[in-house]
Amino acid sequence: MKELQDIVNAFDKANKAGKQTALATVVLVEGSSYRRAGARMLVTEDGEMTGAISGGCLEGDALRKARHVMLQNTPMLVTYDTTDEDDAKLGVGLGCNGIIHILIEPIFSVERENPIQFFKSFLHKREPVVLVTCFSMSDKKGPQPGTCLLLKKDESIKGACPDQEIQDAVLADAKHVLKNGNSVTKTYEYGNKFTCFIELLQPAVSLIIFGAGNDAIPMVQIATVLGWQVTLVDGRPNYAVASRFPGAKKMIVARPQQALSQLEPDDRTAVILMTHNYNYDKAMLGQLLPLSLPYIAALGPGKRLDRMLYELQEEGREFTKEQLKCLYGPAGLDIGSENSDEIALSAIAEMQAVLTNREGNSLRDKGNIHDHDERQVVNGDFPKMKVVRT
Repeated sequence: MKELQDIVNAFDKANKAGKQTALATVVLVEGSSYRRAGARMLVTEDGEMTGAISGGCLEGDALRKARHVMLQNTPMLVTYDTTDEDDAKLGVGLGCNGIIHILIEPIFSVERENPIQFFKSFLHKREPVVLVTCFSMSDKKGPQPGTCLLLKKDESIKGACPDQEIQDAVLADAKHVLKNGNSVTKTYEYGNKFTCFIELLQPAVSLIIFGAGNDAIPMVQIATVLGWQVTLVDGRPNYAVASRFPGAKKMIVARPQQALSQLEPDDRTAVILMTHNYNYDKAMLGQLLPLSLPYIAALGPGKRLDRMLYELQEEGREFTKEQLKCLYGPAGLDIGSENSDEIALSAIAEMQAVLTNREGNSLRDKGNIHDHDERQVVNGDFPKMKVVRT
């Protein structure tokens, strides 16, 4: 969620300077594209851009249209069709063989329920939310409601759908997305016909690093670039020093018996044991495995990890197969890592793969960068919801 945080920070800076802003959001992709639905970019009136909606090929044209949106104070739906081999006529030369629909909407800071306020509400708490963005595919020059509704984990709601006739149906779908974790795009038909991008937003990854040695420095640096929230834990106060790890959100100096009580791991948490102190790592492993976190790894040889598990079991600790499935050791993907920088890259790449349920294989062997899941509707075949007055 680093992109959203960057957008919020850029908006606050622009708003303080009295600058107008507009938000460009990829709301629908048909075929191939560099970014998926949900990619965003904030544009200021003087041309500053934060975030990205493509690999750089759409941003220039989107900037021009965003300035028009700010001038007219009216949202606009823009479509880039690159399925034609002669896509150079667009002036962007995408070559992606896809159709990208981008909604550009002005941000009015005086409105309490503008998109930035939705983002701030989401970023304020480590909980998933569902964001609803409505637009009209049937009348692209007609009203484009934009980012209009936020559903929280407790099912409280901010905002409202542009058409009350579809509100119940949209909310039902939003609750389904919140429960099952797949964003969807649907067209709702009643009077005004709107397509809604119902998007699941997940909190940033929380990375807990046990060990404040020199090899933890690149681990923190890479995680910080990704926007992950890093907590560093070590029993040595002369190692766990904030000046050595400026990217760490939290520093904890504690023995294994006191460390866990100061942490709040959740289902978006990855943990790596790298204190290089066998007894410390083993004690933490015994406490962490019962939590069934998505990713727990130990740096070092596999035999070292096997020995820890054996000794914990000899001490009477029992772990289920499900608990052991989250355990990775040696940590990292096999990319030929040797030094601490390369090992950090390898470990964080494995964390990303596990947290996104990927195998970590080469994209060359996959073919498509993105899976054609519920986030994308291919060839304009939109799922439709008929809302009938009762």
